[in-house]
Formats: sequence, C-alpha cells, structure tokens
Amino acid sequence: MTRIDESDAAADTLKGGPRRGRVRSRRTGGVPLPLLLPALVALAFLLLPLLALLVRAPWRSLPEQLTSAEVWQALQLSLLCATAATAVSLVLGVPLAWLLARVDFPGRGVVRALVTLPLVLPPVVGGVALLLALGRNGVVGQWLDAWFGITLPFTTAGVVVAEAFVAMPFLVISVEGTLRAADPRYEEAAATLGASRFTAFRRVTLPLIAPGIAAGSVLAWARALGEFGATITFAGNFPGRTQTMPLAVYLALQSDPDAAIALSLVLLAVSIAVLVGLRDRWMTAAP
Repeated sequence: MTRIDESDAAADTLKGGPRRGRVRSRRTGGVPLPLLLPALVALAFLLLPLLALLVRAPWRSLPEQLTSAEVWQALQLSLLCATAATAVSLVLGVPLAWLLARVDFPGRGVVRALVTLPLVLPPVVGGVALLLALGRNGVVGQWLDAWFGITLPFTTAGVVVAEAFVAMPFLVISVEGTLRAADPRYEEAAATLGASRFTAFRRVTLPLIAPGIAAGSVLAWARALGEFGATITFAGNFPGRTQTMPLAVYLALQSDPDAAIALSLVLLAVSIAVLVGLRDRWMTAAP
C-alpha cells in the first residue's frame, strides 16, 4: 500500500469508514424483531381500510353512481368551491408567506403560530369561530349584512370561506419554506438596479418560488376538497348549494351506501393524485 493509499484509508477510518460501505451495511443489516412487528402492524392499520374500500366498491354500478344527479351535483360544487378557495388562498396567502419570510417584525413568531393554528384546530371549532366572526350577528358579519347586505353562512360563498380558512395554512407554510430557501441576493441585486420591492417580488421572487407555490396550491386544493367539519358548521348541508362531496358521503351512508363508496373512491383518487404529483418534492428517497 502506498503512502497515498494509507492516508486515504486513515481518512476513511477517522470519518467512520467509506460511505459506500456504511450505506450498504445499513441497508442490508437485519431488522430487529421488536421494530419489525410494530412497523408491519402500523402498515396494515393504515392500508387495511383503504383496501376494504377498494374491495367493497360497487365496480359494476360505479359509472351509474358517479353520473347520478346527486353525486354529480356534489362533485361539481366541490370542484368549484375547492378551486375558488385555492384562488383565495393564493391571493391572500402568498403575500402573507412573503411577510413571514422576508420581514422581521415584533411578534413574528406569534403571528406564524396563529397562521398555522387552523392546521391543529378541530374543523368544527373553526366553523363555530367563523360563525361568530362572519355570521349574521357575528363580530364582522353584522356589519357586512347591515352595510352591504352580504350574508355568508349557509351559502356557496360560505363554503368557499370555510374551505379557504382550513386550506390556506398549507399554502402559507409551503411558500414560506420556499422563500426561506431562496437566495435573497437576487432581490437585492434587482433593488440595486432600480427595481422597487414589489417589482423585484413580481419579476424575480415569484419565478424562483413558483414550484413552492404550485405545491402549496395543490395541497390547499386537496385539503379544501376534503373539508367537512367547518363546512357543515358554517355553511350547512343543502343539496346543490352547500353540499360538497364529504357532506354527500356522510349523508349517503344513511340511505345509499353504494353512492357513499363511489364518492369516497373519487376523494381517494384525488388524494393519490396529489401524493403522486408531490412525490418529487417531499417523497424522494434519500441517496
């Protein structure tokens, strides 16, 4: 062995051995039984309900179920409201994410915690809070009704508001994380060239964070599509006006289980599509 080889071997020894050997030994090593059994139980626990849904699905009558008037009405309303809620989240959430990522102001940590609160808040509690704020006798809703004649609860617009309330934090978190990862020197360079801060944001920052905005939009749209608790509390369950797919699933379970399974399959397909679309961002395997 030459002196160079000896030095390389010594360096590998100090670093814990060659990286390739470490990776191979880690991946081919035996799995401890106390870890393997709970892992398999957890996997079965998560997959069994989904498999049961696929096994018990009325595949022969599925086209008929999905084309029925009630199901199609709920599907159309869900897609419309989820898209509108995502648009509201984009218009309001992207500036909020920029504020949290780029501006240092007192209480920023508290503001960030409040923004993410709907992620852990029970949806029904969110619906009650929306009623107290935007209801006809709410803190703000009474003035909207008295001054502009706008009533949000138990309307299609109320569905959009409820879905945007629970979905916007997903977009804000995604965009804020992308902004923090983006190099602010590009914006500073644009400012030195005479661009205003808004122009730098529009011409430089937005193209840089476009993937994060797209990922956050997809997450927000999927969350809005599956929203149940805040929607039924704030907007009610009126067919053709506020009855979205999750609400239709809940109602169909009492009278038409096949229709409930068909709608559940649609929501499952949407969830899988979202995960597949985001696999390159959050599900890439480690080298």
